[in-house]
Amino acid sequence: MAIRVLIADDHAIVRAGLRALIAAESDLELVGEATGGMDAIEQVHQFSPDILVLDISMPDLDGIEVIKTLKNENSKSAILVLTVHEDEALLREVIKLGAAGYIIKHAAESELIAAVHSVFRGELYIHPKMIRSLLKPEKETTQKKKENVEPLTVREEEILKLIVQGYTNKQVAEELNISIRTVEGHRGNLTEKLGIRSRVDLLRYARDHDLI
Repeated sequence: MAIRVLIADDHAIVRAGLRALIAAESDLELVGEATGGMDAIEQVHQFSPDILVLDISMPDLDGIEVIKTLKNENSKSAILVLTVHEDEALLREVIKLGAAGYIIKHAAESELIAAVHSVFRGELYIHPKMIRSLLKPEKETTQKKKENVEPLTVREEEILKLIVQGYTNKQVAEELNISIRTVEGHRGNLTEKLGIRSRVDLLRYARDHDLI
C-alpha cells in the first residue's frame, strides 16, 4: 500500500516540485495540496494522510499553529516540516510540539524521499546539518533576551502581521494603500526595535505578543 502524502506550501513552484517528486515514487501517493495553514488542517481532516509535508511560513495560519492544532486533535498524520530556515530554536520548537521530522528545502530530492519513509516508519528524521543543534544546551531566543523593547506603533504591528503571513513589500503596500518606500521604512524600524531580522524570528515575536 502506498504512503499517502499531503503537501502544504503557499508557493506554487515548491508544490509543483514536490508533486513531481512524489509522482516519480511508486510507493508514494499524493492525496492533496494545501496552500495555507487552515487549508492544510481541513485537508488532513478530509484525507487523513499518512504524512503531512508542512511549510512553516504560510498565509492565514503558520505551520507551528497547524502542528499545535493537529496534535491537540490527536491527528494520526505524521508531520514532516519542510522549511528554508536552518533555525535551531525553530527546530527545537516543532519537535517539542510533536513534528516527526525537519528537513531543509535545499536538501537533495533523495533526502526528502528518505525522510518521508523514515517518518512513515515512526522514526524521527532531522536534516543532518541540524542534528548537532539538538545536542547543544538550549538558548534563550533573541526576543526573550530583549526585555525593554520599544513598543511598536499601530502601523508597525499591521505591517508585521502581513510580513509573517508571507506578504512581500509590494503586497503589503497594496494591502495598506501606502508606498513600498514607506513599507521599507517601517520594516527597517521593526528590525531596529526588535533586534531581529529573520522572518522566523518575526513570526515568533508576533505569536509571543498575540499579534497573530
